[in-house]
Amino acid sequence: MNGNNPYAGAPGVVGAGQPSSDVDDLSPAEVRRLRQAVSGIVAETRTYLPDSYAIGSELSHGSGGPRATVAVHPPVGHPVSAGLTPDADDLETGLSAEDCTEVARGLAASAAFQVMSTVGDDLTPTAR
Repeated sequence: MNGNNPYAGAPGVVGAGQPSSDVDDLSPAEVRRLRQAVSGIVAETRTYLPDSYAIGSELSHGSGGPRATVAVHPPVGHPVSAGLTPDADDLETGLSAEDCTEVARGLAASAAFQVMSTVGDDLTPTAR
């Protein structure tokens, strides 16, 4: 019965089974700007990596507000991801191009490092 009490929980926290109101806090223009910024990060990350790397994104709403995640799954090794939690100013004006480029380069470098650390230096050349 402990977890089923509808009156339990900290003040200000959405109760069990109740929808979060974070979605209502964003205007359609803010959502559009956030989607454009995230799609720009995905597109720029694709320019740094070969086609064998799978790249995707997701927009969600957490306890801290909207959250964007961009993930890269290299052909071998562990996937890497970057999470963005823009503040109110970023939602109004959009994410800066410098921030998007920094995230894209960091993801590409981390994904390439995953491949390099998985494969290692044990490869024998097939020809000289």
